Amino acid sequence: MATLSTDTPPAPSSPAPSGPAPSSPAPSGPVPSPSTRPSRQRLDLAQLGPNWYAAVMGTAIVANGAAALPLHLPGLLGFGELVWLLSSAALALLVAGRAVHLLRHREAARSQLLDNPATAVFYGCPPMALLAVGYGTLAVGSRLIGTGPAVAADLVLWTVGTAYAVAVAAGIPYLMITRHEVSALRANPTWLLPVVAPMVAAALGPALVPHLPQAWRPAMLYGCYALFGASLLAVLALLPVVLTGLVHSKLPTLALTPSLFLVLGPLGQSTTAVNQLADAARLADPRLAGAAAAFAILFGIGMTGFALLWLGIALAANLRAWRAEMPFAMTWWAFTFPVGTMVTGSAGLARHTGFGGFTALAAGLYLLLLAAWAVAGTRTLTGLAAGRLLR
Repeated sequence: MATLSTDTPPAPSSPAPSGPAPSSPAPSGPVPSPSTRPSRQRLDLAQLGPNWYAAVMGTAIVANGAAALPLHLPGLLGFGELVWLLSSAALALLVAGRAVHLLRHREAARSQLLDNPATAVFYGCPPMALLAVGYGTLAVGSRLIGTGPAVAADLVLWTVGTAYAVAVAAGIPYLMITRHEVSALRANPTWLLPVVAPMVAAALGPALVPHLPQAWRPAMLYGCYALFGASLLAVLALLPVVLTGLVHSKLPTLALTPSLFLVLGPLGQSTTAVNQLADAARLADPRLAGAAAAFAILFGIGMTGFALLWLGIALAANLRAWRAEMPFAMTWWAFTFPVGTMVTGSAGLARHTGFGGFTALAAGLYLLLLAAWAVAGTRTLTGLAAGRLLR
């Protein structure tokens, strides 16, 4: 993938002279020829792939996690609002950049989707970014912009993001079946990205139920359960293939090791979804409320158990890669959103069970999320400033 650039330091450079030549005598030292003068680094939007939306997802989940935590800490909501503003600005900037990319670099965009299966799977990221920022607008931003505008913004972003998610969840597997040259023995966790996107829609749509007319609420509830089922069954079909590929072929590069965290995404997001749907069922279809609440607890605890098991595996593998000098790449954003879904999932279990262990788990995972976001964000900004990530 073109955007998996590492932190290799560029050659030192100095600013190029500007303005008219001075009238003073020329310096006695050698003057560099034009071919040896360093050029200013420029962002190359041809390299701006869909994987960059992972940075928006990873930032938005920090804000959403702050709102979901079953703790009332001073400054927590204010911090969440600041991060939500940052994620919203990043989404707007990235959408503009991708628009330029699609208009001026059509061949690169075509190769990312149709010809290159390694980058096509990252088209699962844009809809998840739209959905995460939309939910943050309602859950976090409503105090700043008002409930009415927040509901309207979330409704638009959820609708567009859900349509996008369904198209990607169907379209990328279709391309893998009919066009892409792929092998199940070389599968890796990035293959999960397209099919997990509808699960994000299922988890975040229920927040709109209280703001919808009564007649529309059942449609939202049933639709989100349908999205939940579609994504869950797709993940259950694909996850054994991914694990087989990891065991058989390993990860091809150290830079892909953070992608092991992507397995946590459907686990944490499905736990979040069932808990959010249980809350929505009380308003949309009270007949299902008891069953939905029981299902949320039993399903969520089981998924959280496996998620914690996999978290240990992913942490151990990344610690091993870190000792082997794993270079920075945009894959480091995989440390953020999947862990954030575990935060929101654990918070939902704490809300429905009243068990303090889930509250402590959500808080501990949120601290891990903050550390991962700080590292990934700092390294990304440093790489952009130095011209190493888009050139």
